[in-house]
Amino acid sequence: MSDYGHDLLFGTFPTPDAADPQRVVELSTRTEAAGLDLVTFQDHPYQARHLDAWALVATVLARTSTLRATANVTNLPLRPPLPLAQAVASLDLLSGGRVELGLGAGAFWDAIAAAGGPRRTGGEAVTALEEAITIIRGLWDTRQRSLRVRGTHYRVDGARTGPAPAHDISIWLGAVGPRMLALTGRLGDGWLPSEMYVPPERLAEGNARIDAAAVAAGRDPRSVRRLYNVNASSDPHRADELAELALEEGISAFVLATDDPDAIRAFGAEVAPAVREQVRAERTINPPGS
Repeated sequence: MSDYGHDLLFGTFPTPDAADPQRVVELSTRTEAAGLDLVTFQDHPYQARHLDAWALVATVLARTSTLRATANVTNLPLRPPLPLAQAVASLDLLSGGRVELGLGAGAFWDAIAAAGGPRRTGGEAVTALEEAITIIRGLWDTRQRSLRVRGTHYRVDGARTGPAPAHDISIWLGAVGPRMLALTGRLGDGWLPSEMYVPPERLAEGNARIDAAAVAAGRDPRSVRRLYNVNASSDPHRADELAELALEEGISAFVLATDDPDAIRAFGAEVAPAVREQVRAERTINPPGS
């Protein structure tokens, strides 16, 4: 499958620099002013040079009106699922439905352990993530009064559900390895890799693993959005490159890693409209799934 047919999103990924906290907020408001859809922040709670990702999300949501925000991606080993679910749902309610949940299994295990978190093997990290997704979604489902999940790494035993978020929050997984990609296909609402770790020539392989896992789980692969953290580029053909990724690799959200306000402006004023137009034109001729 190539184009999965999702609406296109464009966003930014500025550095949450604690030495200049107002600058990252300003870059976020510039993201909205540039007509972009989304701002995201890396989440490394053990990194003293960074602002807390979810405190930053809350601040940015309070200073914008249309911008969506999330962590890119949330460090699960240092963010237990129950308080994480409550915080994310609360922010979604307070912002009128502008929060998504980027979620990762964890990395940099020495730093996590030094901060008091668990040290997990790759397999344990994937299992823990699967358990956490079950708990988070269960807590958001207020059709049931309480939740019981007894996993190996996480458990709740009669926890009250709620609050329910303002909209159906998407869980976007930062996945690279085969087991994480399979989990994304089984349970994720989106795949959120970075160009640094998954270059364009590897996207097809990742998509194939996600699609196969989705089909095996009885899901439509098109239900999984494909997002991509992209590097800043001055290439005049950048819009053509991104449009090709949308139409050939199914990427429907491009998140620009930059701290340059001029790059943000150009991404919103020049690149995003050109990509949207190319994708719209191609979809008019060849509708996705036809």
